[in-house]
Amino acid sequence: MTTLSHFRRDDGKGCGPVTILILVCLLSKMGSGHAQSLPPSLQVEFEGGVAAVQAGRLDEAEKAFLHVLRGGGKVSFVYNNLGIVYQMRGDQKRAIAQFREAISLQPDYAAPRTLLGASLLALGQDEEAARELERAVKLQPDEPLARVQLARAYKRTGNYAGRVEQYQALYSLQPKNPEFLYQLGRAYSDQTEWCLREIRRIDPNSACLYETLGENYRLQGHLDLAVSAYQRALSAEPKRPGIHFALAQIYLQQGNTPEARKEINEELAIVPESVVARALAKKLSAQGPN
Repeated sequence: MTTLSHFRRDDGKGCGPVTILILVCLLSKMGSGHAQSLPPSLQVEFEGGVAAVQAGRLDEAEKAFLHVLRGGGKVSFVYNNLGIVYQMRGDQKRAIAQFREAISLQPDYAAPRTLLGASLLALGQDEEAARELERAVKLQPDEPLARVQLARAYKRTGNYAGRVEQYQALYSLQPKNPEFLYQLGRAYSDQTEWCLREIRRIDPNSACLYETLGENYRLQGHLDLAVSAYQRALSAEPKRPGIHFALAQIYLQQGNTPEARKEINEELAIVPESVVARALAKKLSAQGPN
């Protein structure tokens, strides 16, 4: 499995440092097993082309791969490597043509689909990029490279749930990679923002909208704003469970015991079976009348 040791911010912009790292990693996988399928006279030249790409000598690499193809070495991994040369130059259209040729010769070859997806993203063809990257992930589910690119495609196409799913998988593959955990957190945050926008669009006065805002304000330490949001949630849905409980906790945190008792009693009137509400009511009773 490839390790993404220099992962970069998921900004959704074309081919960046992540893609360059992908190219190097994929090239390192084009080892002797692939080259051995070439005639001996072409094998050495192919390997020289790979070394030239890794050294950044792209003109030399292009010449080598073209010579291999003209010499009869028309196999998928040669087209893939030539596509890498063009992609590293920023010539995405020529890169795409080579990756498609590689795929046509070997449909189960995941590497050109991953790189094709990256080039399509660079050209703004996001939906098509997502389709190719989904195929790459199905071919190699334990390979993180395609998942990174697919997450970027999902971000650009507004598939927030899909993006979360990819970073969940990436974190499972590499639990010691802090960047994947960071990106998973960002994906969750973006999905939450999208949900709030959709709720506001569907029903601007929705109780769940104000409850969510209250939760966010509370997490940020803006308790007065949280109280206001929770109260608006109750105005929209007076019997909504959990709101009075949240208000009781805030008032207790602020040292306003009487208001906390009032709110927890309201909560118990709505959900008398609530274990956590009864526990908080007991705690408040133990503090005396003040």
